[in-house]
Amino acid sequence: MAVSYNRLWKLLIDKKINKTQLCRQAKISTNAMAKLGKNEDVRVEVLVKICTALNCRIEDIMEIVPGKI
Repeated sequence: MAVSYNRLWKLLIDKKINKTQLCRQAKISTNAMAKLGKNEDVRVEVLVKICTALNCRIEDIMEIVPGKI
């Protein structure tokens, strides 16, 4: 199974926030943002910071994609 952060990118568009602004608001590193952009694993702490900054739930920013490794 793999992770997809496509929901996060859609949410950022809907809220008119760019990746740099999200890094600042959520206090996450550019390295963590790069991993998100590649659908790589990130720490749960990073996801919690994003959800807190965007006032959303974890399922609003990510999904598990079955069949991919």
